Amino acid sequence: MSVSTIAADQSVCAPLPVLGRDVTVPLVTGGEVAYAALDYAASAPALQRVWDDVAAYAPYYGSVHRGAGYLSQLSTDLFENARRTVAEFLGCRAGDQVVFTRSTTDSLNLLARAIPADCRVFVFETEHHASLLPWRDAQVTYLDAPRTPEQAVAILERALADREPHGPALVCVTGASNVTGELWPVRELAAAAHAHGARIVLDAAQLAPHHPVSVTDLDVDWVAFSGHKLYAPFGSGVLAGRADWLRRAEPYLAGGGASRRVTRRTDGGVDVEWHDSAARHEAGSPNVIGAYSIASACKALTEAGFDTLVARERYLIRKVREGLAGVPEVKILSLFGDDAPRVGVISFVVEGWNSSHFAAALSAEYGIGVRDGLFCAHPLVRTLLGSDAQTQGECGAPEAAPGEKSLNAIRVSFGAGTPDEHVERFVTAVRELVRDGAKWQYRTEDGRCVPAV
Repeated sequence: MSVSTIAADQSVCAPLPVLGRDVTVPLVTGGEVAYAALDYAASAPALQRVWDDVAAYAPYYGSVHRGAGYLSQLSTDLFENARRTVAEFLGCRAGDQVVFTRSTTDSLNLLARAIPADCRVFVFETEHHASLLPWRDAQVTYLDAPRTPEQAVAILERALADREPHGPALVCVTGASNVTGELWPVRELAAAAHAHGARIVLDAAQLAPHHPVSVTDLDVDWVAFSGHKLYAPFGSGVLAGRADWLRRAEPYLAGGGASRRVTRRTDGGVDVEWHDSAARHEAGSPNVIGAYSIASACKALTEAGFDTLVARERYLIRKVREGLAGVPEVKILSLFGDDAPRVGVISFVVEGWNSSHFAAALSAEYGIGVRDGLFCAHPLVRTLLGSDAQTQGECGAPEAAPGEKSLNAIRVSFGAGTPDEHVERFVTAVRELVRDGAKWQYRTEDGRCVPAV
C-alpha cells in the first residue's frame, strides 16, 4: 500500500476522546512530551463519555437493591438498566443472564464453579491465563497451538470426537489473541463444539473493544469480558449467556443479595433459598459505578459505529506493521501469518535487544507506554519465541540485564482513542533505537530495566 493510500484512510474517523490525552510525562533526556498510551490490551484509557456519565451520576450514588430511599431506587434502576444495555450490546438471547463480575478472570472462574461435576473442558494452550487456568479442578484437555484457523477447528473436532466418556463438555476460546491480536474462528469453533454436544464460552476481553460481539450471531453459549479493556474503569466485568448451569450451581459467593430467603433450623443451622436470577452470583453490594461505566462504554461504541472504528483501527494497524517491516531487526510474532485479520495488538522482538530494556527506553526517552514480558500467556509466547526458558517477575518479566538475549517480547496495542501521532512516534522511536541505540544508561531493578539515575 502506498503512502498516499494510507493518508487517504486517515479520514475514516477521528479517535474517540479519552482521558489522559493531554497528560505529559518527563523524558530522561530532558523536557516533557504528551504520553503515548500504547498498552490498550492491558487497560484502555477511559472514554471521556464514560467519565462524564459517571461524574453526572456520582452525586446520586446509593445502595443498590432493597433500599427505600430515592437515591437507592435510582441506583437500582441504573444498575438493572446497565444489565439490559449490556445484554443488547452482546446480542443476548431471550433467557440469557448477564452477571456483573470483577473482570474476565472473575467471570471465567465463576463459570468454572458452575460447570457440571463430570464436565470435560477443552482449552487451547494459546489462551490468556484468565481462560487457561480457571479449570484446574475440572477434567481439562489442553490443545496444542494451531497454525491456521482451519487447523484450530480440526484440532478441536478431533479432541471432542475422541473424548471418553461422551458426557458434558465445555470449550473455552479467545476471540482475539492478547499476544498477536489475531482473530480466532469463533463461529466455526462454536459450530464444531455444538456438533459434538459441547458448549462454548468466548473470552472476548480483547475482541469486544474492537469488534461487535453477538452471542446470537456467533452462537456461543457464554461470553466474558472486562470493563477496563472496554474503555470503562472501576473494576467490573461481565459473564453473559445461558442460565441453566448458572442457576443450578452453588452461588459463586455466599452472602446478601444472592439469597432469597434464609431461615433457622431447629438443629441450630440455617436453610437458604438462593435466587435463580443473575443476583445468585452477585452477592454483596454490587459495583454500580463499574456496571454503569460498562453500559456507558457499550452505548458510546455502538453510537460511534463499529464499522467506522474498525476501519480506523485497520488503518493504524497498517501504519504500525508497515513501519516495523522497514526495520529488519524486528520480528513480529504471529500464529496464523501476516495476512490474518487482527485487532490492534502487535507483539515483536528486536534482534540484539532485551525486551525489557527496549520497552524502558521507549518510555524514558520517547514517552511511549508499551508492555514487555509474556503477557500472562506464557505457553503461547514461549511457543512463538521457540523458548522454554523459565522467567521471573510479574507476568513473566525476566531478570535479565540490558543487552542479553530476549526471552520475552514487546507488545504495542491501541484502539479507538489512539491518535495518529502516537503510532507515528512509536515507529520512529523503534527505528531510532535500533539504528542509534539508547541515549541513556539503564540498570536492572527488581527484574526490570529502569533508567540509571
